[in-house]
Amino acid sequence: MQKIKIEAEVKAPVAKVWEYWNGPEHIVNWNFASDDWCCPSASVDLKPGGKYSARMEAKDGSFGFDFNTVYDEVLVNERIQYTMEDGRVAVTTFEANGDQTKVTTLFDPEQENPVEMQQQGWQAILNNFKKYSEKN
Repeated sequence: MQKIKIEAEVKAPVAKVWEYWNGPEHIVNWNFASDDWCCPSASVDLKPGGKYSARMEAKDGSFGFDFNTVYDEVLVNERIQYTMEDGRVAVTTFEANGDQTKVTTLFDPEQENPVEMQQQGWQAILNNFKKYSEKN
């Protein structure tokens, strides 16, 4: 099965991008695909075997879910690999280029939704991260 790829060039140094990507106090500000959704809570134990959890829900309370993963690999300012509850794997890399950082995620698609929809949803979250990181 082919992995889905999303990426963004963030106008911020890699140390800041890493901090904003992994800090629960930042994750709650960007981890949603549209303005009618929110991420009210997040927890991060950033080490191999550590757990990540983020609550994602519609602002009107009509739907929500917990996104839970276990970290497989953590290379500070470079790479994170994690496995989702259903066994799918995602890898995010951080490529420093002066005061910019390229963030790329490759992930295994799930079977319920069309690949294009998954790519658009994850890309929207990454775009939200970029916007948040560049303005703060």
